[in-house]
Amino acid sequence: MATFALIHGGGGSGRDWRLVVPELRRRGHEAVAVDLPVEDESAGLRDYADTVVKAVAGCSDLVVVGHSWGGFVAPLVCDRVHAELLVLVTAMIPAPGERPADWWHNTGWRQEDWEGVDLFLQDVEPDLAAEMMAGSRQHAGTADTEPWPLDRWPDVPTRFLLCRDDRFFTPAFMREVVRARLGVTPDELPGGHCPMLARPAELADRLVGYLA
Repeated sequence: MATFALIHGGGGSGRDWRLVVPELRRRGHEAVAVDLPVEDESAGLRDYADTVVKAVAGCSDLVVVGHSWGGFVAPLVCDRVHAELLVLVTAMIPAPGERPADWWHNTGWRQEDWEGVDLFLQDVEPDLAAEMMAGSRQHAGTADTEPWPLDRWPDVPTRFLLCRDDRFFTPAFMREVVRARLGVTPDELPGGHCPMLARPAELADRLVGYLA
């Protein structure tokens, strides 16, 4: 049995994973969905990682999963605890010393011609999408302007899962970033930017499948 540490993206919360947690448990595993302190103006990147580390204390066979902005946090967790695997789900991949606020320019990201819910949640059931938008949290700027503190990628097997219909981190853009920064070919899943809400069972299958 593995324990999946599930890290949400910017402005999100642990509730983003509420459909995936039972799917993982039905497959015989445990899951911990963490609320990062995104609204705390005093919290930096290491504080975000501390929150995850405390939440998984005592867990074994750990798999760390980071979504979107959570890609800046997930490797910090893997640098602090023993993890069997790191999985990035359509996530930002930091470089040593890079501020999250600079990642967009550094990677050449460009805003696609979509707005609002269509950018993130185009394939999420409408009532759920509206609930998620209403419950989004303000992301304080401290962690966004702090240099990523590691000088290298943590020594942990890493997989990247991109979404082929993602309008926020589009597939062509993300494939290039993954190859340039991780030196691997990403795996691909149909759907938009939030597969944990649109395709929870399929995402759970992919996560569990990586254990093999």
